[in-house]
Order: sequence, then C-alpha cells, then structure tokens
Amino acid sequence: MTKEEKLSANTVIADTLDKATKVDPNLLVVTCDSRGSAGLVNFTNAHPDRTVEMGIAEQNAVTVAAGMAHAGKHPFVFSPAAFLAMRSIEQVKVDVAFNQTNVKLIGISGGNSYTWLGTTYHSLNDVAITRAIPNLEVYQPCDQYQTRALFNYLLTSPRPAYVRIGKRKLDNVYHEDFKFEPGKAKIIRKGKDVCLISVGEMLYFTLQAAEKLAKNGIDAEVVDLASIKPLDAEMLDKLAQEFNQIVTVEEHDLINGIGSAVAVEVAKFGHAKLTILGFPDEPAIQGTQDEVFHYYGLDSAGIEKAVEDLLTH
Repeated sequence: MTKEEKLSANTVIADTLDKATKVDPNLLVVTCDSRGSAGLVNFTNAHPDRTVEMGIAEQNAVTVAAGMAHAGKHPFVFSPAAFLAMRSIEQVKVDVAFNQTNVKLIGISGGNSYTWLGTTYHSLNDVAITRAIPNLEVYQPCDQYQTRALFNYLLTSPRPAYVRIGKRKLDNVYHEDFKFEPGKAKIIRKGKDVCLISVGEMLYFTLQAAEKLAKNGIDAEVVDLASIKPLDAEMLDKLAQEFNQIVTVEEHDLINGIGSAVAVEVAKFGHAKLTILGFPDEPAIQGTQDEVFHYYGLDSAGIEKAVEDLLTH
C-alpha cells in the first residue's frame, strides 16, 4: 500500500478527460444535473462545447449518447449510479449494449456513498444489473492510479462500458506506473492460507485486514477484481484449485455481485469453499460510510474477524 496523496476517483477522471480533449475531437461529456457530484464543474466551464446537460433524465441521456456515438462522437455519461443503473437500464440494454455503441456509462456516488440520503440513493445492486447485460463491460477501480489507467483504456476502447465510482478520496493501493488490462485480475498480496478477492474502496480495507491477519499467523492472498466483466476466469479457476477457502468482499448486495461472479467459477471445482461478504438483502442502514461499513463488518476489523472465524471454527 502506498502513501501518496489521496484523490477521489472523480477528480482523476475529470483531469484525464480534460487532457483527452486535446487529442480526441469527438470526446463529449453528458451529465444529468450531476456535474457537481461528478467533479466536472471545472471541465464543463473550460469545455462548454464538449458538455451536454440533459437534466434529471437518465433514460434520455443514455439514448442521446447512443445517438451521438452512432454519429461518431465519444460520449461519457455521468449520473448517480443508483439512477443510471436503474432508471435507464432498458436504454442501456438496447441503445448502448445491444447496438454496441461507443458509450461509457459512469455511475458516480456508487455503493453507499450517499449514506444519509437512504435507499433511493444507495447503489448496492448496480453490478448485479449491469453485469447481466450482454456486450457491456463492467469495472470498479480502487484508487487514483487504477482509475486513471482504466480511463485511458476506455478512451481508446470502442466497446460500451459501465464504471462504478464512489465519492470520497481513495486510499492508494497501486503506484503511478500501474497498467490496466481488461479481463485480468491482479494478485496484490501473495498468501497461502486463504484468498481474499475484492474491488473498489473495499480493496484497501481488505489489504489492511490481510496485514492484521498476518500478525496472527494467517497468511492471506489478496486479489483485485476491478475488471468485473470481462472476468478473469482463468485466474479464478486457478485460485479455486489452490485454496481451500475463498472470501469475496464488496460494497454491494450479497446477491449477484462479485461474489456471485466468483461463485460460478469456484463451482467448477469441488475443492474451494466460498464466503461472500457484502450488504445483506435488505435496505441498508443510514449513517456515515465508516459507520455503515463497521455495522456490516465491511471495514478492516470486520473483514479480519470474518476470516479468523472462518478459519478457526
């Protein structure tokens, strides 16, 4: 884990897109009354000719963006993940994914980012929804370096994609030289006793838990699954044969998130047992993110306890 300055994902994305305007004349940003939450105020002020404000109308924004892509433009659509992955999902399925238009869908303030605003603003089902749609890539970066590398890839890829990011500044996991590879998971801590697989903000907590477990004699391998779709089935199959216990950790409902994606691969073998850590199948409680993560056992202490209980009982 690195100690450089922490940056939010939206700060990194805005800077990356700003630089891309100098080399991509077709780059456009489409917002749904969300430029503030997306960290795009400076971008839209500097590039009014690259900005299309659709208002609170996610369905329309996705369809318009698909039309832009058909006309040769390169649109990035920004809206809160709770709305983008719910309200406009038919347009995502048909206009973007089925027609394979070059539209990048950025679900901002994902997971439990909106905390006190409650269930209508929480996005704990978006991975389940988006990864079920054919032709749609799904990503969830963990820090500033992975976010920048991911968006540099998205700027050159013609394939439709959904990316979920949170609101707060991210603890650094990688370094500036990080290279993003779609469809590839990454082992970021080697271990032999248990394999921990995570994404997004949860990855840093998972690494912290692994370091604490090591002090108690439990050697945990930690794997980053930021490329949720395409999935690194080859690595998961290998892990399922190497480990007796695999634990997934995610800021998502227990149903059909990365835990379910991993389960499909683990089920091909009779060796590994899988435990899924995430939000239960109920509306999440309200509180600060740290309070909510602690309540559901998704902070480093909760992850550490869950793994210790798993291996000692």
